[in-house]
Amino acid sequence: MKTLVLQHIACEPPGVFEDVLIERGAAITRVELDEGGRLPDWRDFDLIVAMGGPMSVNDESEHPWLVAEKRLIREAVQAGVGYWGACLGVQLLASSLGARVYAGPQPEVGVLGVTLTDEGASDPVFAGLPRELATLQWHGDTFDLPEGAVLLAGSPAYPHQAFRYGRAAYGVQFHVEVTGDMAREWATVPAYVRSLEQTLGAGAAPGLFDEFDRAAAGMQLIARQMFERWLDVTVATPR
Repeated sequence: MKTLVLQHIACEPPGVFEDVLIERGAAITRVELDEGGRLPDWRDFDLIVAMGGPMSVNDESEHPWLVAEKRLIREAVQAGVGYWGACLGVQLLASSLGARVYAGPQPEVGVLGVTLTDEGASDPVFAGLPRELATLQWHGDTFDLPEGAVLLAGSPAYPHQAFRYGRAAYGVQFHVEVTGDMAREWATVPAYVRSLEQTLGAGAAPGLFDEFDRAAAGMQLIARQMFERWLDVTVATPR
């Protein structure tokens, strides 16, 4: 499995998702776009995994590489290449398919639940998971669903939490792949600190991490189950 990982900040690698890729023997090419990494030809890859970052998909003047990245995602997904996007990664998928991405009413930060839709409960990747999932949220933007997409999960504050497009393109707004070290490193990123303090108040990080530590094992199990099923769907079925 030749896998392209699109990374937008050093502290947001694929985490548990990458563990699964390594266990499956995937050949991983990592591009650090925020550090000037150059995008390869998507035709050379079987899978694309796009992770989070502090920027918005709309920040094209500040980050011109977003234009090429979204073009790559659009072309690859329309060709049937397997795509998995988390947080910024799901917003990139939505934007690349013509949907609007915009700021939500306020940042969503914390260990919070999302609920599978009926379509999510019967989806080949999400089926069999608990209807209510504990997740780590740390974002301020949201998105409209692209035309033809299937909504898989939502929450009261952010109704669009996960969707599928076609057979093999999936995106989730939430994080379940995160390790404790990753989460604590996020609290050193100025943009993430601002979201945390705006939502939970100054000095809230220790309480957030205590809550995360209690939920982490369950979230990481969900991450592994979802990602393994996504690989089964995308690799077992030819495009």
